[in-house]
Amino acid sequence: MTENNLNYDQWKKVLAEHGQEHVLGHWPKLTAREREGLCQQLNEIDFVELGDLLAGQDETTDFKALAMRAASPPAVLADGSGADWSPAEARERGEEALKQGEFGAVIVAGGQGTRLGFDQPKGMFSIGPVSGRTLFQFFVDRLLAVNEKYGCCIPLYIMTSEATDEQTRDYFRENDNLGLQPDDLHIFKQGVMPAVDSVNGKLLMDSTSSIALSPDGHGGTVSALERGGCLDDAVRRGIRHLAYIQVDNPLAQLCDPELIGHHLMAASDMTTQVVRKREPMERVGNVVLVDGQVQIIEYSDLPESAATATNEDGSLKLWAGNIAVHMFKLDFLRRVAGEAASLPFHRASKKVPYCDESGKLVHVDQPNAVKFEKFIFDLLPIAKNAFVVESLASEAFAPVKNAAGARTDTPETARKAITDLHRGWLEEAGVCVDQGVQVEINPRVALSAGDLHEKIEPNLRISADQYFDSRLES
Repeated sequence: MTENNLNYDQWKKVLAEHGQEHVLGHWPKLTAREREGLCQQLNEIDFVELGDLLAGQDETTDFKALAMRAASPPAVLADGSGADWSPAEARERGEEALKQGEFGAVIVAGGQGTRLGFDQPKGMFSIGPVSGRTLFQFFVDRLLAVNEKYGCCIPLYIMTSEATDEQTRDYFRENDNLGLQPDDLHIFKQGVMPAVDSVNGKLLMDSTSSIALSPDGHGGTVSALERGGCLDDAVRRGIRHLAYIQVDNPLAQLCDPELIGHHLMAASDMTTQVVRKREPMERVGNVVLVDGQVQIIEYSDLPESAATATNEDGSLKLWAGNIAVHMFKLDFLRRVAGEAASLPFHRASKKVPYCDESGKLVHVDQPNAVKFEKFIFDLLPIAKNAFVVESLASEAFAPVKNAAGARTDTPETARKAITDLHRGWLEEAGVCVDQGVQVEINPRVALSAGDLHEKIEPNLRISADQYFDSRLES
């Protein structure tokens, strides 16, 4: 009996037990390679877990009732109030932690640039308003700058997906890791979950030899870090905390010492950076306090009555918008990685093309499938001393999500935010920047406005677009 036949017999029995025998319906016509690939996919699926999800044994939440009990979370506000320590004390504590090598960095980069009209991993998208640097370059340059300033060596863990893994690895290899040492760059792939028919729960096939799989959400980062050996690597290095961002926000303050300091001084398992929502129904998660626990209610789950509720001064009661920037205690992540119930699955109704019994690919115009995802912010309710830090959106949040022409979160709005921020730094340092001129500062020149004062010639005038990398004159 060949290995393929053995695998077939095993999987025929397992699939029959779970009512999914149709997956092997085209087996006789498959090549040896196709059979091997299908069996590899099956090996990645936890059928007991999937069965529980299909049976509705995953937890559901009454978000309306939750929102009625929701209040503002414990937070350090952008003006520095809200904590027993000052921003200066937080920065000093964060700088010391960086010097001691206590931090590693995680970038979630599984998304493609499809919505941007870009057919490559989003991290490879050119976002620098003058330099044309990619999103990956923005963050690696920042890490290198932090390393140089504080004499540390921050390892970078980049999570890809099946769709972005190969191209991401090729990109870093072909560009000398963007300046990172090979031992300081770890690329790992997130897990997947199958899409199922929303009516009968059957696994959908995207070809006769392949199950329709999709990434298991940013909440899959935790198990993927463990599976990829990254948590063990961090322990070996003496890392005690991980800074986490998503790749689509070029203003994300990766390993910012002040944010690190707030996290440490709060003795928090998980700290979340937020900005004030621009409007009540903004499409960001709402960070709230419910029954003594910090958690996030997604914009799609928040009733309008709760979203628009205001305080006496007219400000929003639920003001804290999640920007997917977190700090994690490493011991906390190692613990929850071993607890399957730490992160629940969420259901999403999606349109998924599928291969029918005849082998024909069927395209759909209405949602026909259920996908299952985990969200990293679901760790907040179980985190000890979960804490929130507010930053100004102009300094920390300019996501690249929508194609040109959309109202918000486009490449154009992100590039303008970068230029506006760096223009402010230069003007604070006594530089005159003509109207309409674009400026961009590499973090290896300055990580903040304060870094510029001693590096740039005052009374300088900039009358043409300029990228400051190593030169500080026009």
